[in-house]
Amino acid sequence: MRRFENKIVLVTGGGAGIGRAAALAFAREGAAVMISDVSGAGDDVLREVQAAGGNARSMRCDVSIPADVEALVAATVAAFGGLDVAFNNAGIEGVSAPTDTYPLEAWNRVLAVNLTGVFLCMRAQIPHLVARGGGAIVNNASILGHVGFANAAAYTAAKHGVLGLTKAAAIENAARGVRINAVCPAFIETPMLARAGLTTDPGARAAVEAMHPIRRLGRPEEVAAAALWLASDEASFVTGTGMLVDGGFVAQ
Repeated sequence: MRRFENKIVLVTGGGAGIGRAAALAFAREGAAVMISDVSGAGDDVLREVQAAGGNARSMRCDVSIPADVEALVAATVAAFGGLDVAFNNAGIEGVSAPTDTYPLEAWNRVLAVNLTGVFLCMRAQIPHLVARGGGAIVNNASILGHVGFANAAAYTAAKHGVLGLTKAAAIENAARGVRINAVCPAFIETPMLARAGLTTDPGARAAVEAMHPIRRLGRPEEVAAAALWLASDEASFVTGTGMLVDGGFVAQ
């Protein structure tokens, strides 16, 4: 039997990269999947799922807007009859600048999406998971939830916050049957890295690859596999953790 047969899964930031890989993987494992994205890219992933015979819907959502998040969760429950699993993956990279010159507007936007967005999603999702008798949430954090990185103050602060939020919510909800964990990827070959020039410039790519003892970038499917495991019954005794998927980056 497929691991998520008859399960209802919500994936935010599902239009590209890790979110796309996770949405496709959950669908292959039998889940009914709501694919959310701030752009229309979720519709493209929806068509991929449907072409493979999966059951899915898509909806636009800016996770930094409370009303958007509430509408997304309500639409998921209305479409499929409940909610069993959420992968809170939506995030943005922000700008690259030293802390003392980091633009306030950029700081506020990164925190709004990457940290407040996860909080808003969990706040809306948890009651529905409890109503189903339990479930699982996986938040997408980062290696920068574990370590610092120069010129990425907002992203680093937000991802540290996601890990703290994950731990607090996990403790609160463990007795209610809801497990809450995070995945912590290193540099993954996604459109986010491409926008920063880290995969399109050969020199930059080589430098980033060299940061990882495994000497390559991660693949979205590798992070999705970790998220699916954390969300599955195979991880039934795992809650409140931030699982590194980092090619050895943090071990150095």
